[in-house]
Amino acid sequence: MNTIPVEKTRCLIIGSGPAGYTAAIYAARANLSPILYEGIQPGGQLTTTTDIENFPGYPEGVSGYEMMQDLKKQAMRFGADVRIGIATQIDLSAAPYKVTIDGEKMLETDTLIFATGATAKYLGLPDEQKYAGMGVSACATCDGFFYRKKAVAVVGGGDTACEEALYLASLATIVYLIVRKPYLRASKVMQERVMNTPNIKVLFEHNTVGLFGENGVEGAHLVKRMGEEDEEKVDIQIDGFFLAIGHTPNSGLISEWVETDETGYIKTVPGTPRTNVPGVFAAGDVADPHYRQAITAAASGCMAAIEAERYLLHV
Repeated sequence: MNTIPVEKTRCLIIGSGPAGYTAAIYAARANLSPILYEGIQPGGQLTTTTDIENFPGYPEGVSGYEMMQDLKKQAMRFGADVRIGIATQIDLSAAPYKVTIDGEKMLETDTLIFATGATAKYLGLPDEQKYAGMGVSACATCDGFFYRKKAVAVVGGGDTACEEALYLASLATIVYLIVRKPYLRASKVMQERVMNTPNIKVLFEHNTVGLFGENGVEGAHLVKRMGEEDEEKVDIQIDGFFLAIGHTPNSGLISEWVETDETGYIKTVPGTPRTNVPGVFAAGDVADPHYRQAITAAASGCMAAIEAERYLLHV
């Protein structure tokens, strides 16, 4: 006998970054009385970012935490029910869809907006946490501006790493591309661009083992040919350390029901946030392997709420 209490809602939003909160703003203004669960990291990835200078409407910049608080307050002002809690199980086999929260409460919803984001992959070094927001970043487009005329390093050997390195090369004095293997995995055209950029120095067969600095990153400890007889310890002087070894979309909870690509990003109908399940929408980085920006996440949250409203008019 199922004793879990059941609550019914027209619109349920899972996730609380720019996509989730923006969806809540639009859904609340459309009188959908949305319920939003904030998940394990209220505010999402941006709450770990110190300064955001590329989001429209903040001419002096804003901290990621402050911006997420602004979005949350705006959603609540229009009546969104923002709650602390984690979705632990989802059943999309039939409408209304069932979502279990914290393993102890179930919601039945007519529409579901899934906005759980993606998690950047890190090397797992303690120094990455130590210098978070103080020189360590997983987004060159977000934070590259702060390193104009400075020295930076990018970790990775694929297309993303090469793109990040090329972007940073237009700002920084030198970009070290730290590559674990003796070759780049990136496409031929990206390899050629990197190799033909004078201020990118590729460090093949190097592993980062630590970072150092007093009030932020001032350098990195590297090991060349780690584990081999001729391994060599190398230190480089840098101001910024960028991870470009990929992201993991937080789609595991729903991937049984919706279509995803080979890396787990939720597939949507091109130009929309609609998934293959009617009434279920994906917004933000969980469905975006390309841009991963606050502004694009917010835009997709808006689209998801509008689509939810239209869907409810026809069911």
